[in-house]
Amino acid sequence: MAPKGTPVVVNMDNPSYSVVEIDDPDAAFKPMEKTRGKNPKQVTWVLLLKAHRAVGRAAWIATLFWDLLGTIKRRLIFRQEVVAYFKGWHCFQNPSLHIPSDDDIQGLLHLVYVTWLPFRADYIAPLIQALSKFCIALFLVQSEDRFMLSLGCFWIKYKKIKPKIEGDPFESVDVEECSYEYPMGLVQIPMCNEREVYEQSISAVCQLDWPKDRLLIQVLDEVATWSQRGINIIYCHRLERTGYKAGNLKSAMSCEYVKAYDLKFLKRTVPHFKDNPELRLVQARWAFVNKDENLLTRLQNINLCFHFEVEQQVNGVFLNFFGFNGTAGVWRIKALEESGGWLERTTVEDMDIAIRAHLNVVCLSVRVLSVLCEVPESYEAYRKQQHRWHSGPMQLFRLCLPAILTSKIAIWKKANLILLFFLLRKLILPFYSFTLFCIILPLTMFVPEAELPVWVICYVPVFMSFLNILPSPKSFPFIVPYLLFENTMSVTKFNAMVSGLFQLGSSYEWVAGRSSESDLVAATKRESKITNQQHIPRGASQSEFTEYNELKEQKEAAPIWIKKVNKIYRKELTLAFLLLAASVRSLLLAQGVHFYFLLFQGVTFLLVGLDLIGEQMS
Repeated sequence: MAPKGTPVVVNMDNPSYSVVEIDDPDAAFKPMEKTRGKNPKQVTWVLLLKAHRAVGRAAWIATLFWDLLGTIKRRLIFRQEVVAYFKGWHCFQNPSLHIPSDDDIQGLLHLVYVTWLPFRADYIAPLIQALSKFCIALFLVQSEDRFMLSLGCFWIKYKKIKPKIEGDPFESVDVEECSYEYPMGLVQIPMCNEREVYEQSISAVCQLDWPKDRLLIQVLDEVATWSQRGINIIYCHRLERTGYKAGNLKSAMSCEYVKAYDLKFLKRTVPHFKDNPELRLVQARWAFVNKDENLLTRLQNINLCFHFEVEQQVNGVFLNFFGFNGTAGVWRIKALEESGGWLERTTVEDMDIAIRAHLNVVCLSVRVLSVLCEVPESYEAYRKQQHRWHSGPMQLFRLCLPAILTSKIAIWKKANLILLFFLLRKLILPFYSFTLFCIILPLTMFVPEAELPVWVICYVPVFMSFLNILPSPKSFPFIVPYLLFENTMSVTKFNAMVSGLFQLGSSYEWVAGRSSESDLVAATKRESKITNQQHIPRGASQSEFTEYNELKEQKEAAPIWIKKVNKIYRKELTLAFLLLAASVRSLLLAQGVHFYFLLFQGVTFLLVGLDLIGEQMS
C-alpha cells in the first residue's frame, strides 16, 4: 500500500477514460478543475484503495497480536527456567530454551505497566474515591460540630454567662474561729504509676486554705511530713492493687470515717453548693505551669485550652453535661453513692462516674477558677497518656451503651451522649483524621484518578485549627505545627480507639507522669532492696514514718546519673516514608499544595518517629 500523499497514475487501454491523479482516497470527491475531465467510475478505484488500506491495517494488527503471543511464550519459558534453576534441574543447559535479554525484561515491565493502568482506573481508584468521600463527609460533620461549639462559646462570652455566688460565705478573717461555717471536706489523691508527680500533688493539697479540723486527706504515701505539721492526713495502702485509680478511690470510700464528710475540697468552689442541694459536681479548669517548656507542651496547651474554654463550657451551659476531668473537681459524696460509686472497669474512672451521674443528677462547670497542673514534657509520656484517653472512652462506650438506652433522661440527651460525645468526638475524629490525611492522601499521588480537592487538605483544616487556637491566642504562631502534629498523633489515637473498642490488651495500660512504664519498672527494681525492707503497713506509728523518711533522705542524697535516650517509633517512621515518597510523586505531577502538605507532614512524622520532639526520656 502506497503511503499517504504519493501520486498514483492509472493507465487505461480504453481512450474513453480520462487519467486522474489522486493524492488521497478522499480526493476523488473533491471538486475538480474545469480543465480536467470528470468520470463517475473513478469512485470504484477509490473504493479499491480503501479496501487496500483496510487489509494493511488488519495485517498490522495480526502482526502485533503474533508478537504479543511470542512475548507471553517467552515469559512462560523464562518462568520455567527460574523454577528449574532453583529446583536444580539446570534447564539453562538446554539450548532449546531461550535466555531473556534486557529488551525482553523491559518489554515485560512495559506490559505490566500497560496492564496496571486500566486495572488501577477501573478497580483501585473507585475504591479509594468511595473511601475518601466517606471520610470527607465525616470530616465535614466533625468540623460543623467544632464550629457550633465555637459559636456557643462566643455566645457565652457575649452574654457573660457564668456561675455566680451571692455574697462572701467566708467573711471572717480567722478561718479557724469560723469552722462551723465550713462543710467537712474529703480530699482523695489516688496514685497509679505516678512516681513523678505525687509529691507535688500532696504538697499542694496539704496547703489548702481550709480549716484543718474540717478537712481529711486520703493518700497512698508520703504522709509523715505533713502529719507532723498538724494536717489531718491518712495513709491508705491496698494490699491488692487492682482497678487502677478507680480501685484506689473505691477502697478509700469504704472507710467508716468518710461518712462524716460531705464535700471533697477547693475553697472557692464549695460556695456553689450552698443552698443548692441539686448540685452534685463543680469542675474547675486546668492551667499548666510548664506549658512553655518545649514545643510539645505548647501544642498540648492548645488542645486543653479548647477543651476547657469551649467544650466544657458549652456542654455545661447548653447540655448540662460534660466529662469529669478526674482532678480539680468537687463532688458531693451523696452524688457518688447515688451513681454507683467508683467502678474499676475502665482506666477512665472520671468519665465513667460523670456519665453515670448525668443519668441521675445535675452537673455544673466553673470557669473562673484555674488549678495548676502539668502536661507531659516527653513524647513517650504524652503518647501513653493519649493512648489511655482514647482507648478508655471506647471501653466505656461498650459498657455504658445499654444503661444510656434504658435510662429515663430525654431522648435528645441520649442522642448527645451516643452520637456526639462518644461516636463523633471519640471514634470518628481519630478514624477520619488517620485514614484521610495519612493513608488516602498519599495514595492519591500514586492513583491520580482518585484526587482529593485542595479545600479538603488546606482550607478547612486551617480554619478548624484557627478555631482551636482561639482560646489560647498566644499560640497563633504555632498554628501550622499544631495542624501537622495533630495529624501525626492520629496514629496513636486511632490505635488506641481500635484497642479500646475491641478490648485489646494495650487498652488496659495505665502510666502517667513524665516517665514511661519501662522507666517506672526499672526504677522500682532499683529501689526494691530498700522499700521491701521498709514497707509502711496500714496504721504505722510515728516512729516508723520518721525512720522511713530518714532512709528516703539518705537515698535522695546519693548522686544519680541520668542518661537520656531517643526512642524509635516504627509506625511513625513508616508513614513518614510513605508521605515523603508521595511528596516526590506530587512534585513530579506539579501539584503545589499537595506537595507542600505531604512534605511538611512527612517531615513531622519523621521527627516524631525519631523522638526529636519534646524532652527525651531518661
